Amino acid sequence: MREYLKFYIDGQWVDPAEGLKTLDVENPATEEVCGKIAMGSAADVDKAAKAARKAFASWSQTSREERLEVLGRILAEYQKRFGDLATAVTEEMGAPASLAQRAQVPIGMAHLATTAEILKTFKFEEDRGPTMIVKEPIGVCGFITPWNWPLNQIVCKVAPAIATGCTMVLKPSEVAPFSGHIFAEIMHAAGVPAGVFNLVHGDGPNVGAAISSHPEVDMVSFTGSTRAGIEVAKAAAPTVKRVAQELGGKSPNIVLDDDAFAKGVARGVATMMTNSGQSCNAPTRMLVPQKRMDEAIAVARETASGITVGDPNGNSQLGPVVNKTQFDKIQKLIQAGIDEGATLVTGGVGRPEGLDKGYFVKPTVFANVKNDMTIAREEIFGPVLSILGYESVDEAVRVGNDTEYGLAAYVQSADLEKARGIARQLRAGQVSINGAGGDMTAPFGGYKMSGNGREWGDYAFHEFLETKAILGYAPKEAAE
Repeated sequence: MREYLKFYIDGQWVDPAEGLKTLDVENPATEEVCGKIAMGSAADVDKAAKAARKAFASWSQTSREERLEVLGRILAEYQKRFGDLATAVTEEMGAPASLAQRAQVPIGMAHLATTAEILKTFKFEEDRGPTMIVKEPIGVCGFITPWNWPLNQIVCKVAPAIATGCTMVLKPSEVAPFSGHIFAEIMHAAGVPAGVFNLVHGDGPNVGAAISSHPEVDMVSFTGSTRAGIEVAKAAAPTVKRVAQELGGKSPNIVLDDDAFAKGVARGVATMMTNSGQSCNAPTRMLVPQKRMDEAIAVARETASGITVGDPNGNSQLGPVVNKTQFDKIQKLIQAGIDEGATLVTGGVGRPEGLDKGYFVKPTVFANVKNDMTIAREEIFGPVLSILGYESVDEAVRVGNDTEYGLAAYVQSADLEKARGIARQLRAGQVSINGAGGDMTAPFGGYKMSGNGREWGDYAFHEFLETKAILGYAPKEAAE
């Protein structure tokens, strides 16, 4: 049983400011309490924000070399805690141990290493004749992160903030807080200067809102649902702080009518199901030629039926979804798909056979879905795929773009030039062609209701920088 009853503020582990109030954390595979955390308040956020403000005076003036050294120490300590982090992620949110070890934890290391490489050559100053353009750290940053890829979303914010000279207050998800707490231990062990990094556990209405509205917080970076992102923006508005948001998605996956069709369908199903479908950029709407719908159904059924679901500490490919709230929501949406007339290819309501405990969901595929059906409009955030038919590529693009979201999109085709042309037409922040792997330097973020701002690589640096123009910087004779 884990007990994380202190917060990390100003380089120390401290008790909650207003007395100890705790929240039980549930293991989604067993439905049993596996730990508890202290729940913070606005008073804790105030202490953390003031500590971050105090630390900013000196940290913002550090050299590139000093920040590189700190990033190197963080990475070294992170590597030491690899096993602890992997165990925590599996316990708190149900990711299979294999996924935690090959993706959930390593991606945090990759962000740290990539950030350090970018920092080595990043241009913080630019001469323009007599004017100097300077990029300076924005100040104190508030980070509110989700449970589905907990370390990815913590480190892709913290690393560039460290690199650019910002200080910060982090609220990890109260649903999956263990890995975030261990990350704070890593920061402490790495000797990050007091006040540069601060952590307060808690929920959105109390700690999240306090971070968003705090006058000492200069920017807030939020990852989560569109609904919650709107509330963050509202809370931030009176203090006119910068708000960066990575929100929901309902990403189209257009499979073209060519020799790569079957491979594209199978790849789309497998990608959709990864992490039990709990990825905001998951390819949840597969668009296939109407004349090949039956073939798509056969391939999708075979692929999805072969996915094993069960104990995340075993050999299963999928673990549970994160909690009962998510499980119940997914079940209702699966039932909505059935009620609205979509063809249930495989899966459906209820737990997989042989699992009577834990928030396990059957890998589910619907076909003959219309884009106005609930399962084609709402973000399900579970292992549920909708297959839609199209008559022409133009229709596929139109339907693909017919969503309030715009985080990601996918194209599958044997004709690379054709795929490139379609990718350019899709209104999304990131488009993947033929299962292209991740690029740690590629910007990540969305159009429309999927948010604003970009994370990852050098694009992330700009989110944490202000631009200053110093006129007359060069001597008059140099300017002439």
